[in-house]
Amino acid sequence: MTMPSLTALLAERIRLGGPVSVADFMAEALYHPDLGYYTGRDPFGAGGDFTTAPEISQMYGEMLGLWCALSWQMLGQPSRLVLAEMGPGRGTLMSDMLRAAAAMPAFRAALDVWLVETSPRLTARQAQTLAGHDIHWAERFQDLPDGPLLLVANELFDALPVRQFVKQDGRWFERMVGLEAPGFAFVRGPHLAPDLPLELLETAADGTVAELCPAGRDLAAAIGARLARQPGLALIVDYGHPRSAVGETLQAVRRHRFHPVLADPGQADLTAHVDFESLARAAIPARAWGALTQGEFLGRMGIATRAAMLAQNASPKVAADIAGQLRRLIDAEEMGTLFKVLALAHPALPAPPGFVG
Repeated sequence: MTMPSLTALLAERIRLGGPVSVADFMAEALYHPDLGYYTGRDPFGAGGDFTTAPEISQMYGEMLGLWCALSWQMLGQPSRLVLAEMGPGRGTLMSDMLRAAAAMPAFRAALDVWLVETSPRLTARQAQTLAGHDIHWAERFQDLPDGPLLLVANELFDALPVRQFVKQDGRWFERMVGLEAPGFAFVRGPHLAPDLPLELLETAADGTVAELCPAGRDLAAAIGARLARQPGLALIVDYGHPRSAVGETLQAVRRHRFHPVLADPGQADLTAHVDFESLARAAIPARAWGALTQGEFLGRMGIATRAAMLAQNASPKVAADIAGQLRRLIDAEEMGTLFKVLALAHPALPAPPGFVG
């Protein structure tokens, strides 16, 4: 028996129960256990739908590996440390981080490495990438073992479902997804204001869209509670805004091109800009540092020096490639400004590496 398409399943759900929230539509499109975007494919790289920083250059993972090593020192060099990555993609970032960690044998020996992943297909790919390393998997952050923790989340929060709200006639309404020929369409839902700073809501013009990510806040709260209870730090890297703001950022990407948001659920990536201020508030009592721009953070970690080292004995073509990779990661016109870096830490810890000055 052939399984219906996700489009057909969602359409039937809406016909029976009425319009669904944007967050519910996004959750089904991305994470349906059989037909979701992330459960059924490997979306990364030139042959997929988008390219992340670890796929651009080994230097990115090396800088994050260095950050972890310095953070381990700041934690007092515990003999056992949980190093975890959430949303680890193909395992490329962790592979590069572990290669960098090998330069500090005592640090590498202390690591208990965990990947938090829900997709069986990506789990299998991660196992291939990290063959030869002792790796453990968990499906939820809460399943990680106790102990000192270093957590990395690269382009995870942008893929968590968002609710949308629209201001009409001076009032806020939740935006829903309904059915209108020939397919899905945004429709007005109940009168409900988003949980954002009041001044943003009051000064917004009619027609303004606001977004809220409850799943992101809940995850940040869980991370913050863990870091306040046990020593550790978390590094969150994603694209978004450092201060809470209104505006529509939800987008779909397929084969490296923009795609209609409501078309072909399960076949395109859906993402929204991350509200880093909201994450920092949710993580209290952990302390937040940043958000810095990615260019500033990688610059402070020494990525330009690393690029020069790699290019020193390289052929002209390889040296040019390294320079191009560096530009993509740190230049304002590329990923350097749009992407931000937020650190969360136990409140008693000093400024994390890269966040001083």
